[in-house]
Amino acid sequence: MAELDRLLRENIKKLIPYSSARNEYTGEASVFLDANENPFNEPVNRYPDPLQTHLKKEIARIKQVVPSSIFLGNGSDEAIDLVIRAFCEPRLDNIVSIDPTYGMYSVCANVNNVEFRKVLLTPSFGLDVESLLSATDAQTKIIFLCSPNNPTSNRFSGESIRRVLNTFEGIVVLDEAYIDFSSDKGFLPSLASWPNLVILQTLSKAWGMAGIRLGMAFADPKITGVLTKIKYPYNINILTMETALRSLQHSTGPQKWIESILQQRGLLEKELGSFSFVARVFPSDANFLLVKVENPRDLYQYLARKEIIVRDRSGMSLCAGCLRITVGTPDENARLLEAMKAYQQS
Repeated sequence: MAELDRLLRENIKKLIPYSSARNEYTGEASVFLDANENPFNEPVNRYPDPLQTHLKKEIARIKQVVPSSIFLGNGSDEAIDLVIRAFCEPRLDNIVSIDPTYGMYSVCANVNNVEFRKVLLTPSFGLDVESLLSATDAQTKIIFLCSPNNPTSNRFSGESIRRVLNTFEGIVVLDEAYIDFSSDKGFLPSLASWPNLVILQTLSKAWGMAGIRLGMAFADPKITGVLTKIKYPYNINILTMETALRSLQHSTGPQKWIESILQQRGLLEKELGSFSFVARVFPSDANFLLVKVENPRDLYQYLARKEIIVRDRSGMSLCAGCLRITVGTPDENARLLEAMKAYQQS
């Protein structure tokens, strides 16, 4: 990896971050008159901890990392945006990623006026490492990878990801939003091996907390320090922090949900593959299935009329004819299969 100072934008290196009242005093007190808060309507009258100290300690315990390696954002999308803002000079630098993949990488790049280069996956949805690295140049600051990937549902081999990490001298962002549904543990256990690695995870999927919008970025403390420096002061609100902390401390964890989803994923894969109009159900390492059908738009609209909503991904690269179907509860999955049987008979 190139020195962090060489990768950072000059204005970010020189930036003096905003210092809030809660940055300047972090201890306990009985009277707070420093932040121009309303003294009534506790506890939401108070500004939240800008560093999310208690929550990070709990996440560090669960994920077995040091708290200083954690950045918390308003969903993973905030971390995606901040990494681009920290390292990419608009109209000068560029980002390389895969195609197809999660759409917010390119959206955030476009918002920040940074060139976004797409490298097609192999026909079997594998990572073409040579083409990916060949697409980079001296102005490439970030490579975005999503594994398990959305919408293809597969994870990339550890060997291919390590090749990228060991070869590319910029920042590699590895989005592991779906890693809890994979048989692979991902790269978090070996985070310290790569100072250029940023791992994205979330409470939205396995932990069932998409509504509170809490994304996690894990990286070398020098990188998380930069993200903390440029984020909005109070980016995580009190209600989100309290809900997350309560769930993490007082729950046995998402294991029972993961087990149910994996069991139902196997059932759906088998049952969906039996329909005459289904050409293929792709292997999945995530909580969803990519399903190739004869007429995706017609089937999508039919299911919608039955009040069952899936995602039409047939317009994406390599995904012609494909619907993306999230694994639901046993009852929801039964309703889906019943509707598919009726569609086949219609």
